[in-house]
Amino acid sequence: MPPAIRSVTTTATAAVALLASALLALPAPPAAAGGADTHCARLARLHVPGAEHQQVDCLAELTTAGTVASGHTDPADWAGLTPKDLSVPTGVPGIQIDGYFPDTAAPAAAPNTNHGWNHDAQFVIRLPDRWNGGLVVAGSPGVREQYANDRAIGDWVLSRGYAFAATDKGNTGAAFHRDGQAPGDAVAEWNTRVTELTRAARAVVAQRYRRAPDRTLATGMSNGGYLVRWQLENHPELYDGGVDWEGTLWRADGPNLLTFLPPALAAYPTYAAGGPQAGQAHEAMLAAGFPAGSEFLWPFHHSYYWDLTQRIYREEFDPGFDGPTEAGTPFCAPGTPACDADYAYAERPAEVRRAVQRIALTGRIGKPLITLHGTLDVLLPISRDSDVYAEMVRRAGRGGLLRYYRIEGGTHVDSLVDAFPDRLRPLTPCHRAAFTALEDWIGRGVRPPLGHTVPRDPSATPAALLTNCPLDA
Repeated sequence: MPPAIRSVTTTATAAVALLASALLALPAPPAAAGGADTHCARLARLHVPGAEHQQVDCLAELTTAGTVASGHTDPADWAGLTPKDLSVPTGVPGIQIDGYFPDTAAPAAAPNTNHGWNHDAQFVIRLPDRWNGGLVVAGSPGVREQYANDRAIGDWVLSRGYAFAATDKGNTGAAFHRDGQAPGDAVAEWNTRVTELTRAARAVVAQRYRRAPDRTLATGMSNGGYLVRWQLENHPELYDGGVDWEGTLWRADGPNLLTFLPPALAAYPTYAAGGPQAGQAHEAMLAAGFPAGSEFLWPFHHSYYWDLTQRIYREEFDPGFDGPTEAGTPFCAPGTPACDADYAYAERPAEVRRAVQRIALTGRIGKPLITLHGTLDVLLPISRDSDVYAEMVRRAGRGGLLRYYRIEGGTHVDSLVDAFPDRLRPLTPCHRAAFTALEDWIGRGVRPPLGHTVPRDPSATPAALLTNCPLDA
Protein backbone atom coordinates (compact mmCIF):
# COMPACT_ATOMS: atom_id res chain seq x y z
CA MET A 1 0.00 0.00 0.00
CA PRO A 2 1.39 3.45 -0.89
CA PRO A 3 2.72 5.43 2.10
CA ALA A 4 0.11 8.17 1.52
CA ILE A 5 -2.66 5.69 2.34
CA ARG A 6 -3.51 4.21 5.72
CA SER A 7 -6.28 1.64 5.78
CA VAL A 8 -8.59 0.19 8.41
CA THR A 9 -10.99 -2.59 7.41
CA THR A 10 -13.82 -3.66 9.72
CA THR A 11 -17.07 -5.58 9.79
CA ALA A 12 -19.99 -3.68 11.29
CA THR A 13 -21.72 -4.84 14.47
CA ALA A 14 -24.71 -3.68 16.42
CA ALA A 15 -22.44 -1.51 18.53
CA VAL A 16 -21.71 0.66 15.51
CA ALA A 17 -25.16 2.20 15.49
CA LEU A 18 -24.96 2.92 19.20
CA LEU A 19 -21.55 4.54 18.78
CA ALA A 20 -22.82 6.74 15.95
CA SER A 21 -25.84 7.84 17.95
CA ALA A 22 -23.68 8.73 20.93
CA LEU A 23 -21.28 10.75 18.82
CA LEU A 24 -24.15 12.68 17.28
CA ALA A 25 -24.97 13.93 20.76
CA LEU A 26 -21.47 15.16 21.57
CA PRO A 27 -20.96 18.93 21.64
CA ALA A 28 -18.57 20.34 19.06
CA PRO A 29 -15.17 20.99 20.67
CA PRO A 30 -12.89 23.86 19.73
CA ALA A 31 -11.21 22.88 16.46
CA ALA A 32 -9.28 24.19 13.53
CA ALA A 33 -11.14 25.85 10.67
CA GLY A 34 -13.53 23.43 9.06
CA GLY A 35 -13.77 21.23 12.15
CA ALA A 36 -10.89 18.88 11.24
CA ASP A 37 -8.11 19.07 13.82
CA THR A 38 -5.47 16.94 12.03
CA HIS A 39 -5.04 15.05 8.78
CA CYS A 40 -7.31 11.99 8.88
CA ALA A 41 -8.14 12.47 12.55
CA ARG A 42 -10.15 9.70 14.26
CA LEU A 43 -9.59 7.33 11.34
CA ALA A 44 -9.97 4.20 13.48
CA ARG A 45 -13.16 5.44 15.13
CA LEU A 46 -15.19 5.77 11.94
CA HIS A 47 -17.95 3.20 11.53
CA VAL A 48 -20.76 3.34 8.99
CA PRO A 49 -24.03 2.46 10.75
CA GLY A 50 -25.65 -0.58 9.19
CA ALA A 51 -22.76 -1.42 6.88
CA GLU A 52 -21.88 -5.08 6.50
CA HIS A 53 -18.32 -4.25 5.45
CA GLN A 54 -16.18 -1.14 5.25
CA GLN A 55 -12.64 -0.09 4.41
CA VAL A 56 -11.34 3.21 5.75
CA ASP A 57 -8.37 4.86 4.02
CA CYS A 58 -6.38 8.02 4.69
CA LEU A 59 -5.66 9.67 1.33
CA ALA A 60 -3.46 12.55 0.28
CA GLU A 61 -6.02 13.40 -2.45
CA LEU A 62 -9.78 12.67 -2.45
CA THR A 63 -10.50 14.02 -5.94
CA THR A 64 -9.95 12.00 -9.10
CA ALA A 65 -6.59 13.75 -9.43
CA GLY A 66 -5.44 11.23 -6.82
CA THR A 67 -8.07 8.50 -6.57
CA VAL A 68 -7.54 7.21 -10.10
CA ALA A 69 -3.91 6.39 -9.37
CA SER A 70 -4.58 5.10 -5.84
CA GLY A 71 -7.43 2.85 -6.96
CA HIS A 72 -10.09 4.68 -4.96
CA THR A 73 -12.35 5.33 -7.94
CA ASP A 74 -13.20 3.54 -11.17
CA PRO A 75 -13.01 5.70 -14.32
CA ALA A 76 -15.31 3.25 -16.11
CA ASP A 77 -18.08 4.33 -13.75
CA TRP A 78 -18.01 7.92 -14.99
CA ALA A 79 -16.84 7.44 -18.59
CA GLY A 80 -18.79 9.53 -21.10
CA LEU A 81 -20.57 11.77 -18.61
CA THR A 82 -18.36 14.87 -18.70
CA PRO A 83 -16.54 17.02 -21.30
CA LYS A 84 -12.96 15.99 -21.95
CA ASP A 85 -11.60 19.40 -20.93
CA LEU A 86 -13.37 19.56 -17.57
CA SER A 87 -10.76 20.64 -15.03
CA VAL A 88 -9.82 18.40 -12.11
CA PRO A 89 -9.40 20.16 -8.75
CA THR A 90 -6.59 19.12 -6.42
CA GLY A 91 -5.50 19.69 -2.85
CA VAL A 92 -8.23 17.79 -0.97
CA PRO A 93 -6.67 15.41 1.56
CA GLY A 94 -8.89 13.35 3.82
CA ILE A 95 -10.57 10.03 4.51
CA GLN A 96 -12.37 7.71 2.13
CA ILE A 97 -14.67 4.93 3.31
CA ASP A 98 -15.70 2.23 0.87
CA GLY A 99 -18.07 -0.53 1.80
CA TYR A 100 -21.43 -2.17 1.34
CA PHE A 101 -24.68 -2.60 3.17
CA PRO A 102 -26.38 -6.00 3.60
CA ASP A 103 -28.08 -6.96 0.36
CA THR A 104 -30.43 -9.71 -0.74
CA ALA A 105 -29.93 -9.55 -4.51
CA ALA A 106 -31.39 -12.33 -6.58
CA PRO A 107 -28.81 -15.05 -7.31
CA ALA A 108 -29.20 -14.46 -11.07
CA ALA A 109 -28.37 -10.77 -10.78
CA ALA A 110 -24.86 -9.62 -11.74
CA PRO A 111 -23.41 -7.89 -8.68
CA ASN A 112 -21.21 -4.81 -8.43
CA THR A 113 -17.64 -6.07 -8.85
CA ASN A 114 -15.74 -3.02 -7.54
CA HIS A 115 -12.96 -4.02 -5.10
CA GLY A 116 -13.58 -7.65 -6.02
CA TRP A 117 -16.39 -7.73 -3.48
CA ASN A 118 -19.06 -8.99 -5.93
CA HIS A 119 -21.67 -7.37 -3.76
CA ASP A 120 -24.35 -4.79 -4.45
CA ALA A 121 -25.35 -1.88 -2.18
CA GLN A 122 -21.81 -0.51 -2.33
CA PHE A 123 -21.13 3.06 -1.22
CA VAL A 124 -18.33 5.58 -0.93
CA ILE A 125 -18.03 8.32 1.71
CA ARG A 126 -15.33 10.99 1.47
CA LEU A 127 -14.42 13.26 4.40
CA PRO A 128 -12.08 16.15 3.58
CA ASP A 129 -9.72 17.45 6.25
CA ARG A 130 -10.88 21.00 5.54
CA TRP A 131 -14.64 20.64 6.04
CA ASN A 132 -17.17 23.38 5.35
CA GLY A 133 -19.89 21.87 7.53
CA GLY A 134 -21.95 20.36 4.69
CA LEU A 135 -22.74 16.93 3.26
CA VAL A 136 -23.66 16.10 -0.33
CA VAL A 137 -25.39 12.78 -1.12
CA ALA A 138 -25.82 11.36 -4.63
CA GLY A 139 -27.19 8.27 -6.33
CA SER A 140 -25.61 7.06 -9.54
CA PRO A 141 -27.01 7.90 -12.99
CA GLY A 142 -28.22 5.17 -15.29
CA VAL A 143 -27.34 1.75 -13.93
CA ARG A 144 -23.77 2.75 -13.07
CA GLU A 145 -21.83 2.09 -9.90
CA GLN A 146 -21.01 4.27 -6.91
CA TYR A 147 -18.14 6.24 -8.46
CA ALA A 148 -20.22 7.48 -11.42
CA ASN A 149 -20.58 10.99 -9.95
CA ASP A 150 -16.90 11.43 -9.09
CA ARG A 151 -15.97 13.67 -12.03
CA ALA A 152 -19.20 15.58 -12.61
CA ILE A 153 -20.11 16.23 -8.96
CA GLY A 154 -17.76 14.71 -6.39
CA ASP A 155 -14.54 16.47 -7.40
CA TRP A 156 -16.15 19.90 -7.31
CA VAL A 157 -18.08 19.60 -4.04
CA LEU A 158 -15.06 18.09 -2.30
CA SER A 159 -12.92 21.01 -3.48
CA ARG A 160 -15.48 23.30 -1.82
CA GLY A 161 -15.11 21.50 1.49
CA TYR A 162 -18.18 19.25 1.46
CA ALA A 163 -18.24 15.69 2.70
CA PHE A 164 -19.51 13.52 -0.16
CA ALA A 165 -21.39 10.22 -0.16
CA ALA A 166 -22.58 8.17 -3.13
CA THR A 167 -24.29 4.82 -3.67
CA ASP A 168 -24.64 2.28 -6.47
CA LYS A 169 -28.39 2.26 -5.64
CA GLY A 170 -28.38 -1.43 -4.71
CA ASN A 171 -28.25 -2.97 -8.20
CA THR A 172 -26.22 -2.18 -11.30
CA GLY A 173 -25.73 -2.98 -14.95
CA ALA A 174 -28.04 -3.83 -17.84
CA ALA A 175 -29.44 -6.81 -15.90
CA PHE A 176 -30.44 -4.68 -12.89
CA HIS A 177 -34.05 -5.78 -13.42
CA ARG A 178 -33.16 -9.28 -12.19
CA ASP A 179 -32.95 -7.91 -8.66
CA GLY A 180 -36.00 -8.22 -6.45
CA GLN A 181 -39.03 -10.50 -6.46
CA ALA A 182 -41.70 -8.37 -8.15
CA PRO A 183 -41.88 -5.80 -10.95
CA GLY A 184 -40.55 -2.47 -9.74
CA ASP A 185 -38.53 -3.93 -6.85
CA ALA A 186 -35.15 -2.99 -8.30
CA VAL A 187 -36.03 0.69 -8.79
CA ALA A 188 -37.78 0.84 -5.42
CA GLU A 189 -34.50 -0.28 -3.85
CA TRP A 190 -32.73 2.73 -5.37
CA ASN A 191 -34.81 5.02 -3.19
CA THR A 192 -34.28 3.08 0.02
CA ARG A 193 -30.52 2.87 -0.59
CA VAL A 194 -30.20 6.65 -0.91
CA THR A 195 -32.18 7.12 2.30
CA GLU A 196 -30.04 4.50 4.03
CA LEU A 197 -26.79 6.12 2.92
CA THR A 198 -27.93 9.62 3.87
CA ARG A 199 -28.66 8.56 7.43
CA ALA A 200 -25.42 6.63 7.70
CA ALA A 201 -23.29 9.40 6.16
CA ARG A 202 -24.72 11.99 8.54
CA ALA A 203 -23.66 9.78 11.44
CA VAL A 204 -20.16 9.28 10.01
CA VAL A 205 -19.77 13.04 9.51
CA ALA A 206 -20.59 13.50 13.18
CA GLN A 207 -18.02 10.87 14.15
CA ARG A 208 -15.30 12.54 12.09
CA TYR A 209 -15.97 16.19 12.91
CA ARG A 210 -17.80 15.78 16.24
CA ARG A 211 -20.88 17.58 15.04
CA ALA A 212 -23.67 16.81 12.62
CA PRO A 213 -23.64 18.51 9.22
CA ASP A 214 -25.32 21.89 9.26
CA ARG A 215 -26.72 21.23 5.77
CA THR A 216 -27.34 18.06 3.80
CA LEU A 217 -27.89 18.44 0.06
CA ALA A 218 -29.05 15.83 -2.45
CA THR A 219 -28.00 15.98 -6.06
CA GLY A 220 -27.65 13.73 -9.08
CA MET A 221 -28.16 13.40 -12.83
CA SER A 222 -30.65 11.33 -14.81
CA ASN A 223 -31.72 8.47 -12.51
CA GLY A 224 -29.75 10.30 -9.83
CA GLY A 225 -31.96 13.35 -10.44
CA TYR A 226 -35.06 11.17 -10.05
CA LEU A 227 -33.68 10.10 -6.68
CA VAL A 228 -33.32 13.75 -5.60
CA ARG A 229 -36.96 14.39 -6.49
CA TRP A 230 -38.14 11.25 -4.69
CA GLN A 231 -36.10 11.98 -1.55
CA LEU A 232 -37.39 15.55 -1.27
CA GLU A 233 -40.94 14.26 -1.72
CA ASN A 234 -40.68 11.36 0.73
CA HIS A 235 -37.89 12.22 3.20
CA PRO A 236 -37.59 16.02 3.31
CA GLU A 237 -36.58 15.76 6.97
CA LEU A 238 -33.17 14.40 5.91
CA TYR A 239 -32.24 17.22 3.55
CA ASP A 240 -32.01 20.98 3.33
CA GLY A 241 -32.46 21.03 -0.43
CA GLY A 242 -31.49 19.42 -3.70
CA VAL A 243 -30.32 19.95 -7.28
CA ASP A 244 -31.98 17.72 -9.85
CA TRP A 245 -29.96 17.36 -13.05
CA GLU A 246 -32.36 16.10 -15.77
CA GLY A 247 -34.06 13.60 -13.46
CA THR A 248 -36.02 10.70 -14.93
CA LEU A 249 -39.80 11.17 -14.65
CA TRP A 250 -41.87 8.20 -13.57
CA ARG A 251 -45.66 8.58 -13.63
CA ALA A 252 -48.09 5.68 -13.63
CA ASP A 253 -50.28 7.34 -16.25
CA GLY A 254 -47.34 8.69 -18.24
CA PRO A 255 -45.44 10.30 -19.60
CA ASN A 256 -42.51 8.08 -18.78
CA LEU A 257 -39.77 6.57 -20.89
CA LEU A 258 -41.98 3.58 -21.71
CA THR A 259 -44.37 5.94 -23.50
CA PHE A 260 -41.92 7.92 -25.66
CA LEU A 261 -39.10 5.48 -26.45
CA PRO A 262 -41.18 2.92 -28.41
CA PRO A 263 -42.37 5.53 -30.94
CA ALA A 264 -38.74 6.53 -31.49
CA LEU A 265 -37.70 2.91 -32.03
CA ALA A 266 -40.52 2.46 -34.53
CA ALA A 267 -40.10 5.72 -36.46
CA TYR A 268 -36.37 6.44 -36.49
CA PRO A 269 -35.23 3.65 -38.89
CA THR A 270 -37.78 4.84 -41.45
CA TYR A 271 -36.68 8.45 -41.02
CA ALA A 272 -33.00 7.49 -41.31
CA ALA A 273 -33.61 5.44 -44.46
CA GLY A 274 -35.12 8.38 -46.31
CA GLY A 275 -37.68 7.77 -49.01
CA PRO A 276 -41.37 8.60 -49.21
CA GLN A 277 -42.18 7.69 -45.61
CA ALA A 278 -39.32 9.66 -44.03
CA GLY A 279 -41.35 12.84 -43.56
CA GLN A 280 -44.15 11.03 -41.77
CA ALA A 281 -41.61 9.25 -39.56
CA HIS A 282 -40.02 12.58 -38.72
CA GLU A 283 -43.39 13.93 -37.63
CA ALA A 284 -43.87 10.86 -35.45
CA MET A 285 -40.55 11.54 -33.75
CA LEU A 286 -41.53 15.13 -33.02
CA ALA A 287 -44.96 14.03 -31.78
CA ALA A 288 -43.26 11.61 -29.36
CA GLY A 289 -41.45 14.57 -27.80
CA PHE A 290 -38.07 14.62 -29.54
CA PRO A 291 -37.44 18.31 -30.26
CA ALA A 292 -36.98 19.78 -33.68
CA GLY A 293 -33.34 20.72 -34.10
CA SER A 294 -32.12 17.63 -32.24
CA GLU A 295 -32.02 15.40 -35.33
CA PHE A 296 -28.21 15.41 -35.40
CA LEU A 297 -28.28 13.55 -32.07
CA TRP A 298 -30.72 10.84 -33.12
CA PRO A 299 -28.26 8.41 -34.79
CA PHE A 300 -26.09 8.15 -31.67
CA HIS A 301 -29.05 7.71 -29.34
CA HIS A 302 -30.65 5.10 -31.58
CA SER A 303 -27.42 3.10 -31.59
CA TYR A 304 -26.55 3.36 -27.91
CA TYR A 305 -29.48 4.48 -25.76
CA TRP A 306 -33.07 4.15 -26.96
CA ASP A 307 -33.21 0.41 -27.63
CA LEU A 308 -31.33 -0.80 -24.56
CA THR A 309 -33.04 1.66 -22.23
CA GLN A 310 -36.52 0.70 -23.43
CA ARG A 311 -35.89 -3.02 -23.15
CA ILE A 312 -34.30 -3.18 -19.70
CA TYR A 313 -36.74 -0.78 -18.03
CA ARG A 314 -39.70 -2.43 -19.72
CA GLU A 315 -38.41 -5.74 -18.34
CA GLU A 316 -38.28 -4.17 -14.86
CA PHE A 317 -41.92 -3.06 -14.89
CA ASP A 318 -43.52 -5.37 -17.48
CA PRO A 319 -41.60 -8.65 -17.76
CA GLY A 320 -44.68 -10.41 -19.11
CA PHE A 321 -44.67 -8.46 -22.37
CA ASP A 322 -42.16 -10.79 -24.01
CA GLY A 323 -42.96 -13.96 -22.08
CA PRO A 324 -39.89 -16.03 -21.17
CA THR A 325 -37.57 -13.84 -23.24
CA GLU A 326 -35.46 -11.58 -21.06
CA ALA A 327 -35.50 -7.87 -22.00
CA GLY A 328 -36.76 -8.36 -25.52
CA THR A 329 -35.00 -8.57 -28.86
CA PRO A 330 -32.40 -5.88 -29.62
CA PHE A 331 -33.29 -3.59 -32.54
CA CYS A 332 -36.26 -5.67 -33.63
CA ALA A 333 -38.41 -4.38 -36.49
CA PRO A 334 -41.99 -3.32 -35.82
CA GLY A 335 -44.29 -6.28 -36.35
CA THR A 336 -41.83 -8.77 -34.88
CA PRO A 337 -43.54 -10.72 -32.08
CA ALA A 338 -43.08 -9.05 -28.66
CA CYS A 339 -41.02 -6.24 -30.20
CA ASP A 340 -40.39 -3.25 -27.97
CA ALA A 341 -40.80 -0.92 -30.94
CA ASP A 342 -44.50 -1.90 -30.81
CA TYR A 343 -44.81 -1.54 -27.04
CA ALA A 344 -47.97 0.36 -26.10
CA TYR A 345 -47.81 1.23 -22.41
CA ALA A 346 -51.41 2.49 -22.26
CA GLU A 347 -52.69 -0.87 -23.50
CA ARG A 348 -50.80 -3.02 -21.02
CA PRO A 349 -52.49 -4.66 -18.01
CA ALA A 350 -53.23 -2.60 -14.91
CA GLU A 351 -50.52 -4.35 -12.92
CA VAL A 352 -47.90 -2.64 -15.09
CA ARG A 353 -49.14 0.78 -14.03
CA ARG A 354 -49.31 -0.44 -10.44
CA ALA A 355 -45.64 -1.43 -10.64
CA VAL A 356 -44.73 2.04 -11.90
CA GLN A 357 -46.96 3.68 -9.29
CA ARG A 358 -44.82 2.11 -6.54
CA ILE A 359 -41.94 4.38 -7.49
CA ALA A 360 -43.81 7.24 -9.13
CA LEU A 361 -43.26 10.91 -8.37
CA THR A 362 -45.96 13.23 -7.06
CA GLY A 363 -44.45 16.73 -7.14
CA ARG A 364 -45.01 17.14 -3.39
CA ILE A 365 -41.48 18.24 -2.53
CA GLY A 366 -40.82 19.35 1.02
CA LYS A 367 -37.55 21.26 0.63
CA PRO A 368 -36.10 23.67 -1.95
CA LEU A 369 -35.32 22.05 -5.29
CA ILE A 370 -33.52 23.39 -8.34
CA THR A 371 -34.09 21.43 -11.55
CA LEU A 372 -32.09 21.90 -14.74
CA HIS A 373 -32.64 20.13 -18.04
CA GLY A 374 -31.22 20.54 -21.54
CA THR A 375 -33.59 21.51 -24.33
CA LEU A 376 -31.83 19.06 -26.70
CA ASP A 377 -32.05 16.05 -24.39
CA VAL A 378 -33.12 13.17 -26.63
CA LEU A 379 -32.93 10.39 -24.07
CA LEU A 380 -35.38 12.08 -21.68
CA PRO A 381 -37.00 14.76 -23.86
CA ILE A 382 -37.61 17.89 -21.84
CA SER A 383 -41.26 18.26 -22.88
CA ARG A 384 -42.00 14.76 -21.58
CA ASP A 385 -39.93 15.06 -18.43
CA SER A 386 -38.93 18.16 -16.50
CA ASP A 387 -41.55 20.39 -18.11
CA VAL A 388 -44.13 17.94 -16.80
CA TYR A 389 -42.51 17.57 -13.38
CA ALA A 390 -42.36 21.33 -12.86
CA GLU A 391 -46.09 21.51 -13.54
CA MET A 392 -46.67 18.63 -11.10
CA VAL A 393 -44.86 20.58 -8.39
CA ARG A 394 -46.94 23.66 -9.06
CA ARG A 395 -50.20 21.70 -9.04
CA ALA A 396 -49.16 20.12 -5.73
CA GLY A 397 -48.94 23.63 -4.26
CA ARG A 398 -45.15 23.45 -3.87
CA GLY A 399 -44.17 25.86 -6.64
CA GLY A 400 -42.49 28.22 -4.18
CA LEU A 401 -39.95 25.49 -3.40
CA LEU A 402 -38.94 24.96 -7.05
CA ARG A 403 -36.69 26.78 -9.48
CA TYR A 404 -36.62 25.20 -12.94
CA TYR A 405 -34.06 26.14 -15.59
CA ARG A 406 -34.32 24.92 -19.17
CA ILE A 407 -30.77 25.02 -20.57
CA GLU A 408 -30.78 25.87 -24.26
CA GLY A 409 -28.49 23.54 -26.20
CA GLY A 410 -27.96 21.10 -23.34
CA THR A 411 -28.24 17.36 -23.96
CA HIS A 412 -28.28 14.29 -21.75
CA VAL A 413 -24.54 13.57 -21.47
CA ASP A 414 -21.88 16.27 -21.63
CA SER A 415 -19.39 14.13 -23.55
CA LEU A 416 -21.46 14.81 -26.68
CA VAL A 417 -20.46 18.47 -26.42
CA ASP A 418 -16.98 17.40 -27.54
CA ALA A 419 -18.46 16.01 -30.76
CA PHE A 420 -20.77 18.97 -31.41
CA PRO A 421 -19.20 22.04 -29.79
CA ASP A 422 -20.96 24.41 -32.18
CA ARG A 423 -24.44 23.09 -31.36
CA LEU A 424 -24.39 21.97 -27.73
CA ARG A 425 -23.44 23.40 -24.36
CA PRO A 426 -22.32 21.40 -21.29
CA LEU A 427 -24.64 21.13 -18.30
CA THR A 428 -21.85 20.66 -15.77
CA PRO A 429 -21.28 24.41 -15.23
CA CYS A 430 -25.06 24.90 -15.07
CA HIS A 431 -25.23 22.29 -12.32
CA ARG A 432 -22.54 24.17 -10.42
CA ALA A 433 -24.38 27.45 -10.86
CA ALA A 434 -27.57 25.81 -9.62
CA PHE A 435 -25.74 24.31 -6.65
CA THR A 436 -24.32 27.67 -5.55
CA ALA A 437 -27.75 29.23 -6.04
CA LEU A 438 -29.17 26.56 -3.73
CA GLU A 439 -26.50 27.35 -1.15
CA ASP A 440 -27.52 31.01 -1.19
CA TRP A 441 -31.19 30.08 -1.05
CA ILE A 442 -31.00 27.87 2.03
CA GLY A 443 -28.03 29.57 3.67
CA ARG A 444 -28.73 33.29 3.19
CA GLY A 445 -32.36 33.36 2.11
CA VAL A 446 -31.44 34.71 -1.34
CA ARG A 447 -34.03 33.27 -3.69
CA PRO A 448 -32.69 32.25 -7.11
CA PRO A 449 -34.13 33.81 -10.26
CA LEU A 450 -37.52 32.50 -11.30
CA GLY A 451 -37.41 29.57 -13.67
CA HIS A 452 -36.84 30.28 -17.33
CA THR A 453 -34.90 29.14 -20.39
CA VAL A 454 -31.19 29.95 -20.10
CA PRO A 455 -30.03 30.93 -23.62
CA ARG A 456 -26.93 29.57 -25.28
CA ASP A 457 -24.73 32.36 -26.57
CA PRO A 458 -23.78 31.22 -30.10
CA SER A 459 -20.68 33.41 -30.00
CA ALA A 460 -19.36 31.90 -26.76
CA THR A 461 -16.24 29.77 -27.05
CA PRO A 462 -16.28 26.16 -25.81
CA ALA A 463 -13.97 27.23 -22.98
CA ALA A 464 -16.40 29.95 -21.91
CA LEU A 465 -19.36 27.59 -21.99
CA LEU A 466 -17.42 25.10 -19.88
CA THR A 467 -16.89 27.60 -17.08
CA ASN A 468 -19.94 29.86 -17.21
CA CYS A 469 -23.70 29.32 -17.01
CA PRO A 470 -25.47 32.43 -15.71
CA LEU A 471 -28.87 31.32 -14.49
CA ASP A 472 -30.07 34.92 -14.39
CA ALA A 473 -29.46 35.42 -18.13
